[in-house]
Amino acid sequence: MMEINFESYLRYVRGEASLEEAKAVRAWLTQPANELVAQYWMSTYASMAESEAERLGQTHDYDSMLADLRTRIGLDVLSPESDIPAAGRRWYRWAAAAVLTMGMAGAGSWWLYQQHQVTRLPVQYSTDYAQTRLVHLPDGSNVTLNAHSTLRYTGDWSGKAQREVWLDGEAYFAVKHLPTHQRFVVHTTAGFKVEVLGTKFTVYRRQEQARVVLLSGKVRVAFADSSKRKPVILKPGELLQTSDKQPQQLLHKAVQTDAYAAWRNDKMVFNKTPLAELVLRLRDTYGVKVTVKNPELNERKLTGTIPLSDLDLLCETLEETFHLQAEHHQNSIVLSN
Repeated sequence: MMEINFESYLRYVRGEASLEEAKAVRAWLTQPANELVAQYWMSTYASMAESEAERLGQTHDYDSMLADLRTRIGLDVLSPESDIPAAGRRWYRWAAAAVLTMGMAGAGSWWLYQQHQVTRLPVQYSTDYAQTRLVHLPDGSNVTLNAHSTLRYTGDWSGKAQREVWLDGEAYFAVKHLPTHQRFVVHTTAGFKVEVLGTKFTVYRRQEQARVVLLSGKVRVAFADSSKRKPVILKPGELLQTSDKQPQQLLHKAVQTDAYAAWRNDKMVFNKTPLAELVLRLRDTYGVKVTVKNPELNERKLTGTIPLSDLDLLCETLEETFHLQAEHHQNSIVLSN
């Protein structure tokens, strides 16, 4: 099955995808399970569109464009929203937006490309497994990406109301405070964004979990479903964590922040950490399959520090520190008594 990512989505909306890839992207966009990620991609691309429109000084009649596109792509055949059960209206609106975007791309009439193709695509930085990377942003802020992570931002931040980046994976932010008090916003696919002025914090978004850990300063975590979840203000030394499976349940508590930023110094720090979390960290950092051979090991909690720079050394340290047997076989690790 073809993998769908932001780059393939970009090729599709730019009309550069092959027929096979275009079909795969269309099928992916219409799956409700992909709604959050697709909205994130559309938001990223919308920011590109807005920046380009301002640069070109263009204005557009969106109502006329929408009516024209409805005719072109047959959107009028869909039932009126009033005829749809309340539970399905949110997905209907999303699906309509997805179809509209596809129609714009397919018809070749998206205003971004009326004169020429976009020349300023999102700036993107990525890391491989077992790699970290320091990124210098245009405003003087610094971001350290953890392994298997991606950071994106678009356009020129000068004169904007806020500085915006989009994160997949994990990163440490050292945000520079500006005399204009311009906000800095980190967008995630977890249904929340992190808003700051100047501070140091980490953001984690992998699998079905997300968290923010504040090292210094002050941040505001704002949720997409603001009517159900009110914004949370974090103080230094606090963690906020969410789970996709239980989005309304927030974990907000004081923590030892060093453990959540130690990866910047090629270390993993554990403080009564369940073995299951160690397994997740190894998968996220190295992309390896981790098998726990003895079920009773899952009850064990770990305290200590292990190095990240070398996987074989890490396994040796695991054995000595936590009294485990850690067998490393190419792309897998087996943990046992």
